[in-house]
Order: sequence, then structure tokens, then C-alpha cells
Amino acid sequence: MKFYSTKLNGVYLVKPYIYKDFRGSYTEIYNKNIFLKNSKKIKFIQDDISISKKNVLRGIHGDRKTWKLISCLYGKFYLVVVNNDKKSKDYKKWVSFILDDKKKHMILVPPRFGNGHYVLSKKAIFYYKQNTLYDRKSQFTINWKDPEFKIKWPCKKPLLSTRDR
Repeated sequence: MKFYSTKLNGVYLVKPYIYKDFRGSYTEIYNKNIFLKNSKKIKFIQDDISISKKNVLRGIHGDRKTWKLISCLYGKFYLVVVNNDKKSKDYKKWVSFILDDKKKHMILVPPRFGNGHYVLSKKAIFYYKQNTLYDRKSQFTINWKDPEFKIKWPCKKPLLSTRDR
């Protein structure tokens, strides 16, 4: 597993090793010792999965205290990570990634950053670990088409929840 900095300070692209043979493949998606070796002293305590169909856009949600390690277990989606820290020089900047079940890349998202994703495949399974228990009351939501952020999504009319409209 290797960690790569991105254009947003604190957001990392994590590339796991994929072992393949005639039976299929094996991938380790989290190892506490590797995270500690890379100075990521994060204690993950909750894992979550969302399954979405094509053209669904979920969130840009986050909070002030939660680290997330995001990956795609099945399918393919476009992930956006937004800096929502008003004290940061990178406030309102964003970065995007394509995550899929082939490369198995992961994105480590720090507190005060929001994330949202748009499903590109017929179906996608979005998986993430977090270091806090989910607390809806502490979450912020950024509208996916907020003109202040100027996010470029690969869609015009996604399927949205009431919260994300």
C-alpha cells in the first residue's frame, strides 16, 4: 500500500497492492501498521457501504472531526472531495478521482472536507471506513452544483435524494 499526496493538502490517494493469480485476486484494503508507518494515526471505528445505481449522485457531506477512507468495491464512480475548512488557504478548492473495482484505489479524506460521488457504472458499491460514529446533526452539506465551488461533474441531471437537491 502506497500513499500519494494530491493537490489538496491532507487528501491522499492510497494505492493497495493487488495480488493476482489463476484463482483471481487478493487485496488488502487496510492495515493499521502501514497507516502508522505513513504517519496516519487514525483509529477507524465504523465501516459503511452504500449501493447505488447509474446516474445517482450522493452528497457532498462531511463534518469537522471525521477521517474517511473511501473505496469502490464494485462498479465505478466519480468522487469529488471539497475543502470546507474556512481557515484553510485551499477553502472551496476540490479534487476529483475515478474509483473502480479494478484498480482498487482509495482516497483518505480528512476532517473539514466533504465528499460526494456520481455513479458511472450500472451499479456501484461505495465503501468507507471512518474514525467517528456517524452523527447526522454534526454534518454539513454542500450543494453539488453550488456555483462558488465550480465543481465539474460528468452529468447534468443526476438522481438525487431530497437532502442533496
